[in-house]
Amino acid sequence: MSPRSASVNEELRRRSRERLLQATVELVAEHGYEATTLGDIADRAGTARGLVSYYFPGKRQLLQSAVHRLMHLTLDAALEREPRTDDGRERLARAIDAILGLARDQPLLMRTHMAGILQAEGFVQCPEQQRLAQLLRDTVTRYGSVDPDTDYPLLRALLMGAVVAVLLPGAPMPAARLRAELFQRYGLDWELGVPPDGGPPGGTFPLSGA
Repeated sequence: MSPRSASVNEELRRRSRERLLQATVELVAEHGYEATTLGDIADRAGTARGLVSYYFPGKRQLLQSAVHRLMHLTLDAALEREPRTDDGRERLARAIDAILGLARDQPLLMRTHMAGILQAEGFVQCPEQQRLAQLLRDTVTRYGSVDPDTDYPLLRALLMGAVVAVLLPGAPMPAARLRAELFQRYGLDWELGVPPDGGPPGGTFPLSGA
């Protein structure tokens, strides 16, 4: 049997890494961070336990990469769903709704992720985070930003703040109110993206410049 080519080996490594990331999201969402071990993740992914340490320096870094992957996949699906559009305002609305939707649909996972970012390890720079960053940067560019290097980090900070506000234990903010604030901040019509049921908070939604 001839040895595998470099490209085949690279594809096998990519698939193993993807399985570990997906297993991490599933297990932490089901059982929480503390109750999930690296061995559990390897078993769920069907990989050797040594591969976890090979790809990731620790569980916290693995979780951040896994959530960044989930955010990237969720955002990409929202931006490219039918009917597909190149309209920058619609794409920004979809992006905001996608991230707020993760806070709604995956509260334990997203709360754990945000808590990890605020701990000593800080913000992990990984391929998954870089892909997410590129997608958000492209979104603000299509929206019409003349300075995406400044506007992308601002959008990221606003979205992170909104997620924290939705998930704040004991004093959560309604997602619809946060959506309204973000939409007004960027001059977006309430009907763009995926508007929640019940209409805008307060019954009216003045647009900037209106």
